[in-house]
Amino acid sequence: MLEESEALSRIISSVSPGSVTWLPIELGLGKVLAQDVTGAVDSPPFDNSSMDGYAVRAAEASPGARIRVAAEEQAAGPDLRLVLREGEAIRIFTGAPLPEGADAVVMQEDVVRDGEFIEILEGAEPGEFIRRRGGDVCAGQRILTRGQEITPARIALLASQGIAEIPVHTTPLAQIVTTGDELVDPGVPLMPGEIYNSNGPLLQTAVVAAGGTGAASHAMDDREELTDVLRSAFAVADLVIIAGGVSVGDRDYVKEVLNDLGVVTDFWKIRLKPGKPFLFGRHPDGPIVFGLPGNPVSAFVTFSLFVRPVIRRLLGFPGEETGLEKITAAAAEDFSNTGDRPHYLRGKWEDGVVRLSGTQQSHAVFGLSRANCLVRLEAGETVESGQEVDCFRL
Repeated sequence: MLEESEALSRIISSVSPGSVTWLPIELGLGKVLAQDVTGAVDSPPFDNSSMDGYAVRAAEASPGARIRVAAEEQAAGPDLRLVLREGEAIRIFTGAPLPEGADAVVMQEDVVRDGEFIEILEGAEPGEFIRRRGGDVCAGQRILTRGQEITPARIALLASQGIAEIPVHTTPLAQIVTTGDELVDPGVPLMPGEIYNSNGPLLQTAVVAAGGTGAASHAMDDREELTDVLRSAFAVADLVIIAGGVSVGDRDYVKEVLNDLGVVTDFWKIRLKPGKPFLFGRHPDGPIVFGLPGNPVSAFVTFSLFVRPVIRRLLGFPGEETGLEKITAAAAEDFSNTGDRPHYLRGKWEDGVVRLSGTQQSHAVFGLSRANCLVRLEAGETVESGQEVDCFRL
């Protein structure tokens, strides 16, 4: 059995970011830049006023000075190419181009208007209330870096530069394949011995939450049907995620079928609880293949630890941003792992304190639904109430 760290290292080292495509900036939220972006124009593109007021020469705008106001005024919009003559002021508005000859703006609140004259109440300093050309961004300046996630503020920056499209990595398509004769879709009446298929919706939406695109299909415990379903998945998907059938039971056909379809398996057991039966490999046509345990909690934990980082890597996230965020919390109760494998418990973190979120059995979806973190215990580790313990945000 592989150690958890070795398994993750082997998985991540085999994956590179996906191909580059260009998206309109309004569709880029949450995506990762595939290339550096440089400024296209100076911002601001011209000297302009940051206030409504009067463009003046600072040397003439001392407290108590009385200055004539020119007949023309400059609003935001087309530059009227006004020239400020000595001894005059020009009415100006926020964002308007600065007239030639002006070196300051006096706020309208700092003058008293008297017909065609203003009296200066507060003196002006050179450069006051002027936004200088290129004061925010200079053309040619690197404004965003490859690997940065696109946020609303960064979209605003791009838009302010007139940039309409951005380079990102293509969104990976993950095909979820659930297995089992006992599983039926939600909304269908249960027959004796049947249970609802929660793995399909769980993993499909987990893929979306990680930034990918997910689709789901199902195969009964029949070798031919599983072969057909997987062959179809390999034809379209970047990742194929199989839930169930990866163990050694008489009706666990996944390993055999994958071998028949040419999948090269790297490993299929990890020293971990939950999730000992876990398969990782690659199809010769390119798709990455994961085989997860069939119990929902085990499937979710192994997805979070090993599959989510691959999706994030394909999207271009830097290595340190592909895994779950690690935090430290004080245990609200005693935690114990008497087994010989590291154990991830489902926990509820709040205000620096963590407690178990409910039943810890691998089928217990209710406890999983209440969890917002995983609590990691080493083999044989005991943590007493009040002690610090490592957690990972979900």
